[in-house]
Amino acid sequence: MQLLGRLEIRSKDKIIEFLNQQETGRICSIDKDGYPQIIPMNFVYTNDAIYMHSHIKGEKLENIAKNPKVGFEVDQSLEFLPSYFTHPTDASQADTLYISVVIKGTGSIIIDRKEKTIALNALMEKYQPEGGYEPIRPEMEVVDEVAIIKVSPITMRGKYKVGQHLDKRSRVELAKRILERKSPGSLNTLEIMGIKQTKDGLIISEEPNW
Repeated sequence: MQLLGRLEIRSKDKIIEFLNQQETGRICSIDKDGYPQIIPMNFVYTNDAIYMHSHIKGEKLENIAKNPKVGFEVDQSLEFLPSYFTHPTDASQADTLYISVVIKGTGSIIIDRKEKTIALNALMEKYQPEGGYEPIRPEMEVVDEVAIIKVSPITMRGKYKVGQHLDKRSRVELAKRILERKSPGSLNTLEIMGIKQTKDGLIISEEPNW
């Protein structure tokens, strides 16, 4: 229980920041046979809700119309930690550094043209920050050509494991092993861990504090 507490993201602002850094989230609704349906979606968090755009017809829309209880999940796998990092032969010692957010909430299909416009513009700003598009206005036909799914969170919990549960020496040793393995995202992982690479070696530049 003590470790689980240390893995929890306690800052709502950090959770929202993480959400809007990620490109893909997964919405879970319940289908007509009672099975969960999980679909990856582009999304944006704005005005205290998750918004997604969709085709105007589809199973997920039918599911939400019948049962508004939904789940939404976003995760980022930072680094796989091979078992030999901690034990020469015990495969159960393998681990992963990650960040994740899980939301339970109420799903709805937005009809109001102004709210749809806000959601669509927020999505464009997130995915195309360089511009190159005409902002959407409520009177535009495109507003009628897409459906907007809204998830209003009831609970929103975040977890992260980036070495914050380790003492400083162990965290630096882990960072060395990550660098030695030369995985594609290793430098980004070190930055999130609060580890800085200098000419004199690795140092802890800041505590990972979410």
